[in-house]
Amino acid sequence: MRRRASLVLLSFAVFFAAMAPTMRWYAFPRLAKIPPNQYQETVLEAKPATLLDYSTLKAEKVDKITIVQTLKGNVEESKKIERDAGRDVVVWDSLSYVLGPDGKMVSKIPERYIFDAHTQDPVHATGETVDGDPVRREGIEFKWPFLTEKRDYQYFDAQTRTSAPIHYKGTRTFRGLEVYYFEQTVPWTKVPMPKTMPIDIAPDVLARTGLTRWYTTKRMFWIDPVTGAPVNGEEIHKEELRNARALMGQDTVTVFEGHVKMREDYIAYVVDLVEGNRLMVLMLVSYLPWTFTVLALLLLALSFWLEARSRRPAPVTAPA
Repeated sequence: MRRRASLVLLSFAVFFAAMAPTMRWYAFPRLAKIPPNQYQETVLEAKPATLLDYSTLKAEKVDKITIVQTLKGNVEESKKIERDAGRDVVVWDSLSYVLGPDGKMVSKIPERYIFDAHTQDPVHATGETVDGDPVRREGIEFKWPFLTEKRDYQYFDAQTRTSAPIHYKGTRTFRGLEVYYFEQTVPWTKVPMPKTMPIDIAPDVLARTGLTRWYTTKRMFWIDPVTGAPVNGEEIHKEELRNARALMGQDTVTVFEGHVKMREDYIAYVVDLVEGNRLMVLMLVSYLPWTFTVLALLLLALSFWLEARSRRPAPVTAPA
């Protein structure tokens, strides 16, 4: 009877020993992924800021500028691309909508971001755009990979339509979470005019006057290394119009300047969301594999102990 029990325990020990690496190296890469129907809204503010008044064509100090960023999963488009790509794909239709202190639109820039649901690597497909212009992204945007590493990543900048390294600057604590801090500085770069603005400037006018738009920013992210989700983001941002004397009476005019930060209530919402999602990831990469490993060792030890007891010789009794 003991020998039969030891064989059963040995079988369970082998099962749990096999499940531990299976959960980490087989199940996790396949089960951990971004849902295709995700919707997220984030509100950022710059208080105070400098903003171009398009009625007077002069830069003025304002109390606040609000930026509303939305990410909406496009399930139909992701299914179409998956059929050709042969892998799980997420399509995010995003919109960056800038509001002045009076609540009126300053600019809006739509994007379509297509990426691998598991690795967050970009997937190049028709429809990959920024403000209606086709682009080919290299590196990440909006989200880091699951199990983010302490290293630099290529990050796509929507204004310049180019990718550049975003640098790992150390581990920090943010709202009770251990996060990785990343930083990127984009030098002054000539960038396209937004297609939607408070006033319309005809392309032939731009060509005739030589008016150009320039941009620089210092980008900062606090990333949860388990989920790869940003729990906070900031930018020290500046935009200028150059060669503007013909239209505005001076060579350089500030369009926007300010330190953009996430609004406090959205930081709290994102931190709560990340704390819930990181538990599911940790179950696959840490908690279950280690639990199965410990169970396998305990069952193996118990199996050997029962087997040893079953092989002990019976005690010899003295004759009467």
